[in-house]
Amino acid sequence: MFDSHLRSTGTQYTITAALLIVAFIFSPAVLMASRPVGYVSVSFAIACSTALVALAWMNWKKYSDLTIPSIVTKS
Repeated sequence: MFDSHLRSTGTQYTITAALLIVAFIFSPAVLMASRPVGYVSVSFAIACSTALVALAWMNWKKYSDLTIPSIVTKS
């Protein structure tokens, strides 16, 4: 996700940040707030967080590619 060759284009990163916040903050908070914590709820929370991180990764890769042809080095 933090590859030095992928430069920020300055757009569309709000969704990526929101997905990561939900995955790492909201999902564990909901898990801790639900008192009867068992294997099923922990597994569900881990699966949801993993899916959200995967969606954030795909969103990051989609919008972090450089599209300006003038940046390409000349041979």
